[in-house]
Order: sequence, then C-alpha cells, then structure tokens
Amino acid sequence: MPAITPPSARPLTSYRPYWAKRFGSARFLPMSRAEMEALGWDSCDVVIVTGDAYVDHPSFGMAVIGRVLEAQGFRVGIIAQPDWTSAAPFAALGRPNLFFGVTAGNMDSMINRYTADRKIRSDDAYTPGAIGGKRPDRSSLVYAQRCREAFADVPIVLGGIEASLRRIAHYDYWQDKVRRSILVDAKADLLLYGNAERAIVEIAHRLAAREPIASITDVRGTAFMRRTEDPSTQGWFEIDSTQIDAPGRVDEHVSPYQQRTAPSPQPLSRRERGLRPSPCGRGTEGEGRNGESCTVQLITFLHSRTGKLALPPRDRTVIRLPSYEQVKSDPALYAHANRVLHQETNPGNARALVQAHGDRDLWLNPPPIPLTTAEMDYVFDRQYARAPHPSYGDAKIPAWEMIRFSVNIMRGCFGGCTFCSITEHEGRIIQSRSEDSVIREIEAIRDQVKGFTGVISDLGGPTANMYRIACKSREIEAACRKPSCVYPGICPNLNTDHSALIHLYRRARAVPGVKKVLIGSGVRYDLANESPAYVRELATHHVGGYLKIAPEHTEEGPLAKMMKPGIGAYDRFKQLFDAASQAAGKEQYLIPYFIAAHPGTTDEDMMNLALWLKKNGFRADQVQTFYPSPMATATAMYHSGRNPLRKITRGAEKVDIVRGERRRRLHKAFLRYHDPNNWPLLREALRAMGREDLIGDGKRHLVPTWQPATDGSYHSARRKNSTPKGERVSAVTKGRILTQHTGLPPREMHAAFAKPGTRKPR
Repeated sequence: MPAITPPSARPLTSYRPYWAKRFGSARFLPMSRAEMEALGWDSCDVVIVTGDAYVDHPSFGMAVIGRVLEAQGFRVGIIAQPDWTSAAPFAALGRPNLFFGVTAGNMDSMINRYTADRKIRSDDAYTPGAIGGKRPDRSSLVYAQRCREAFADVPIVLGGIEASLRRIAHYDYWQDKVRRSILVDAKADLLLYGNAERAIVEIAHRLAAREPIASITDVRGTAFMRRTEDPSTQGWFEIDSTQIDAPGRVDEHVSPYQQRTAPSPQPLSRRERGLRPSPCGRGTEGEGRNGESCTVQLITFLHSRTGKLALPPRDRTVIRLPSYEQVKSDPALYAHANRVLHQETNPGNARALVQAHGDRDLWLNPPPIPLTTAEMDYVFDRQYARAPHPSYGDAKIPAWEMIRFSVNIMRGCFGGCTFCSITEHEGRIIQSRSEDSVIREIEAIRDQVKGFTGVISDLGGPTANMYRIACKSREIEAACRKPSCVYPGICPNLNTDHSALIHLYRRARAVPGVKKVLIGSGVRYDLANESPAYVRELATHHVGGYLKIAPEHTEEGPLAKMMKPGIGAYDRFKQLFDAASQAAGKEQYLIPYFIAAHPGTTDEDMMNLALWLKKNGFRADQVQTFYPSPMATATAMYHSGRNPLRKITRGAEKVDIVRGERRRRLHKAFLRYHDPNNWPLLREALRAMGREDLIGDGKRHLVPTWQPATDGSYHSARRKNSTPKGERVSAVTKGRILTQHTGLPPREMHAAFAKPGTRKPR
C-alpha cells in the first residue's frame, strides 16, 4: 500500500489583496461609524460580532480574524458585546458588504457564565470591570438571529470555540439533553470550526468575487446544511455508520485508487451495504430514504490481488452519523457518533461527515490544514495594538491584564485528554511560530505595552512544551488515527526533542530589557521526562517559586478514562524538578491540579487520592469538579455511561458516572479533606465504605473524630501549628476551565479567574 500523501493547502499570502487594501491598516478596528469615517470608509466589508470586549491582541480570536482579513485588504468592523435585546446595535456599523462573522468569544458562553454546579458566575473576565451578564446564553445563536433581523440578506458565518464545540448534535450539560447543531438553531449560512484563518480568507475572497455563499461547500473546516436529496451530493460515496458497530468481516487496508465496478460475488455485510452513492445511502438496497424505489448501482472497490472489499476515494467519501433524532433518544448511539467524529479529526486522513437533522443534512467538511510556520508568523506579526479598545477607558479587563505580557508560541495539543476541548478546536498537530517571530513579539511588548517591568509572564500556549514537536514522519502522521500521541505511552514515532524550545528560551532571556521569562502554561510532564535537559532549563531559569502541572488523579481507573499518564510519571518529573531546583540553589515547588467527579471515578478512587494528598502534604485551596463541555469524549461518557475510547456495542463497557449533587459534593470534599466543613460528610462516607479506620486523630487518619465549634471561634480550615513543615496549598482556580475549552490565550490567563489566598510553603 503506498504511503498517504499529506494534503496541502493554498498559502494565506497567495491571494491577490482586495481593492480596499488602499485604505491601509487601522490602529484599532472600528467599533463605531465615527471611527469608520475617520478611516475614510463608507462601509465595512466584514463585521465581526463577538461576546468578548475588543482587545486588539493575538490571544483574542476577534482580533486575529480581523487583522488577518485586514491584511487581505478587507475593511473589518467590530461589534463587541452588543445589547442583544434588539437588532439595532447589530446595525450600528451599517450593512456589511460581504458577511457577518459571529463568535461567542474566547470561551463557550455557557461555560463562561455558569460553574460546574450550574450556578451563575458573578464575574466575566472578558468584560470591562469583570461585570457579569454582558452576553446572552448561547451567544453565537442569539447574535446570529439578531444579525439576520438587522440585515436579512447578509450572509452569516459562525466561528470560535462555541461554534467548534457545537458543530454537530451535542449533549448540553445545562439543559441535560442533546441539542441540535448550533448551525441549525442559529440559521446561519456557514459554520467554521477550529482555527479559521485559512477558511475565512478563502470565503471572504470568494464572496468578494460575487460567488453565492450557498455554493461555498468545499472549504475545509466548515459545516453547512443541505436538503437530504440535494443533487450536489451526486458522486459522493456514503459509508453508513448510523448503527452501533457489530462484528463482521475485516479487510486489510488497501489503496483506494485500485477499483472496479462489479456486482458483489457474495451476499454483502451490513457494512458493505452501507457503502453506496449518497442519494440512497440510508435506505436498504433497492430502497430510498423515504421508501421510494432506488436504482443507483452499488459501487464496490476491490483489491487487485486479493479481491477483497476496499474503501472508495477518501476525498469523495462521506460518513453518515446517526441522526440528531437518533442520538437524542439513544445514548449508546450518541457515544458511537462521538467516537466516529473523533476518529475523523486528523486533517491528513479525515473524511467528510454528514448528520441528518429532520429533512436536512448537516455536512462537515474535513478539518482545516494546519498553518505552516511561515503562516503562523503571518498571523501573529499583524499590526496589533496590543491593548483594549480606547472606548473602554480605564476599565480593567481581567483576561487582558493577565496575558498582556505573555507570548503564544504555538497551537494545538496531541495530549488527547478526554475532558479537554483544545484538540477538538485546535487539533492535534502542533503549529509553531518561528523563533524570530516570537522574539519580535517580546520586543513589541517591551516597547509598546504599558507597565512592562521586564518580566514575560508566559512563553507557551495550550501546553508549554510541545513547541516544534511532531511525528517523525509526515506520512505516518497523515495516516494516524490515534487520539493521543502520549497515551497510554509516548508513541515511538513522536520526536520528543526539546532542544528547539530550550534554544527559544535562551534567546528570549537574552532580549535587552527582559529580566525574567516565566512559564505559566501547563507543562506536559510525561513529555518533559523525555528531556531532562529541558527540566533543568525550566527549573533553573523559568519558574517563579511554583510550577503548576496537572496529574489530574492518582488512580488508574479515572486516569484511563482521562487518557492521562499514571502517577509514576509525576513522581519521575518531581525527582527531576527537585534535583534541578536544588542544583540551581532555589526552593521551588510543584502545584498539582486534580479533578473531582470525572467519569470513571469511584468513591474509593477519591478516597485514595485524598490519602495521597495527605501523605504528600498537599491541601487543595480550590478544586475543580468535572465540567462536561460540548463534544468532549468525557462528556460523551457522562451522558451515555459508555466509553467511546473503545468500540461501542450494546454490551459495551459501562462507565461509573458521578451524578447528583451529593455525590459530586462528596468527591469534591475528598480533595478538601482538611476543611472541617467537609468532615461530617466524609465521616459518613467512610463508614459506608467500611473504612472507619481512617477516622481518628492520628497521622494515619484522614479526618478526625471531633468537630470544631460553630460559634465563630474556628475561622480557618487550618488550625494554628497544624500544618506540617513543607505542606503547600494547591491553586486550582475557576479559570482552569480555560485550559480545557480554548487554546487561544496562554494558560497563565487562568489566573484572571483566581481568588487571592494561595499560601506559600513554610
């Protein structure tokens, strides 16, 4: 079988600039008619509507898309956090010539507004003054409807993290039900998922050339709606995956380019019957979707040597997922659809997907081709003002305050953690900037950003140490369908060399005016273990006393459902880190993150984690309860009670799901075993588990037999002189949700949600 050739894409810089490029670049993209007039504009070509405050910085999605379109010659306006109760604010910049671009912002609007316990947050880090309630629930949907009211004939393009995570029928944690694709409910024309620079540039130029948006159905990384019997589906071969996998014949992988048309020599299996031209793809042989007669000839692809059935050409193949109506009523089919979708996320080999919603089909084109290093530089080297829009005055925007001295050096993550949505949005292939581009941004921060004191607060991205790390072979990478490159162990085809990152760190430290470069993004410690030199560099120069890492748990059960390494990898990293810190003459500590109530976690698992925390002297000041985000694999576990990491059948592996307020509160209490408010609940649970031996006043006990007074004399969970020497406090914060739902800002932005009070070790 010949090697798979990685697909290519048209470079971002290859387009002829639109005529409006003559207007030049704006200091800030306009947010009012007055600003447009000052630039000499009579109209905008594109208007971006966003749920975040407008911060002109490459960590904010609306700024990135706006500046990239501006570089292509288009006039781009911004409507940020509009009043959604009427259509008037959406018409403030006039009718856009090409399209409305709609995004909820850097976070899913529901995750931004509600806690894991479905309680409304009091603040919003992406709003001036951190004021909550400045965006509606499901913002993309509401904004799109208001745009349609303002100008009914203007195309609407959805994008951003909210659109990415809701691009198919998805489980909605807040309503506890499966919702339709957001494209259906929003009634938009196109949905862009993933990092959308490549798609948005192509769409803008094609619309500018007067191509109808209804005909733009071939752009990678997009989703659109079609009538079920649309003639444009002719010539596509449909693989029926609307039923749960069943045992059947298995054929070797062969070249799809060796083919012939012939009647089948033997009765076809269900899987083979599902392989047919798409107009009759969901009916049985000789029968259409609505039971009408169908005479489409069955196409079979045969291996020239063995004569076994092979797959049709990948670029003309579409996989039919179970319909919205099916996954809504059948959790097992929901898990199956989630599994199929995640298997089709590699840009090198992904096939198109289709999912029926009533009498219409939702089509998902394959994921976008990752940006090259030159294209990443092109995106990040735009003329960003690196500041909030002047209309906000002196109001503080917490998300901006926490990332203004940070630099994003890469995109993507091949970790594949099931609770995290970074890979669903940014993909598993790492896209890295050049060293020169990163250094130019550091110099721009030094020279342009007010308040810079010489400290770069983060040099990272979704993960700190995946810069320039990739598969050793592009052909292997293009053919791979593994959900993770580092689970259950590090893939032997993965190049784990950290030398490029070490060299970048050294260049960054040497920039004149830079005193310190900290690493605030999360370190993938099992990957770092492969490079002791990197750990030494990190501990010696780039840690400000604490380093946050995420083992998530200690027990194999939940770790397997998370696709995280065993706690032994943490122990190995701790040894390397402590030795490097000691050699550098520094007293530095690791702050581990843990998740409570993750699917697959038993009460005993949480008890063992609490014992590990006590043994190692950790007291979690704040903890995170599992948050089911749309489309994540762990969310499919939560909803279906099955494990999509394995083949889904009716008798598939069942997953222990932590539901109900009491049990979720118990798992959270185990992480905060030291808090007297949790002791009654823990004592009751330990007795029920037959572990009364852990109740007592000795060092080996988890909770004491006594309860402090409730008259106000006991003010803290930490009694005086009760903290063992060297004990330290974990700093898991609400903002850690950002780690799991967007890779746009560095993880250091999570502190925007943090509350003060993390105590230094004694």
